[in-house]
Amino acid sequence: MISASRSSPSRLNNPYTDVVLGGGKKGATEAGFGATQVVGPLEASASSQVSFINAETQAGTKVIVIAANDPDAVGPALTEARAGGAKIVAFDSDTNPKYRDVFISQVVAKDVALIQTKLISDQIGGSGEIAILSATANATNQNGWIKFMEEELASNPAYKDIKLVAKVYGDDDDTKSFQEAQGLLQAHPNLKGIISPTTVGIAATARYLSTSEYKGKVALTGLGLPNEMRPFVKDGTVTAFALWDPAQAGLRRRVRREGTRRRHDHRQGRRHLHRRRAG
Repeated sequence: MISASRSSPSRLNNPYTDVVLGGGKKGATEAGFGATQVVGPLEASASSQVSFINAETQAGTKVIVIAANDPDAVGPALTEARAGGAKIVAFDSDTNPKYRDVFISQVVAKDVALIQTKLISDQIGGSGEIAILSATANATNQNGWIKFMEEELASNPAYKDIKLVAKVYGDDDDTKSFQEAQGLLQAHPNLKGIISPTTVGIAATARYLSTSEYKGKVALTGLGLPNEMRPFVKDGTVTAFALWDPAQAGLRRRVRREGTRRRHDHRQGRRHLHRRRAG
């Protein structure tokens, strides 16, 4: 039996992360860990995870599982943890590869981008101004998806009439995401759609749109939890969004008892990416 593992999500009190961690705890039990604990910050700043990593190093934790707020800010702390014998498993948002032993990719990044680009194009009729409301500016997963979105918008003739006019960051904080959504509509009165590839961001944006003059006029899509998005689908604020199965992503974070590495399961990730549509 492995003595202990610790998970450090990008921030606590995130509904998406709660689902992932539920799957992770189940996987840790199946893998034979004697104790599993979740530690982490309440806000998603670049260096907010460092003190938690240091504490786990001092405690002699054998495995640290992390979704990094910043790929490099956590580097020195993770290097010290590895020197002390800990295995580092990154998930969701990767660290710089030199700071971890393995990264578990929940989905194929380009697939996430292509689906969201197609969804927003369908909803705005293939033309008009759009914006992206992301999580943190340094999150590797978010930046990877946005990069592929930008490339697809620039290269695919089907999207030649769509213009990306802004990218803003809500830091996976409900209040800030709500305010950023409000600011987008004030700064870009001709905006026709918003992509929010973060469950916190899309829910906050939907909440703003649902009681604003823009309801039914500005399209919203992205990555959302079905239970959180259900009322906004029912009231017509949102017509389609996407997500994989977060609990399965958590289960794939198990580390074999022998300490061997687990590869990215791209096919499994693709299978769990689903579109959700109204009706």
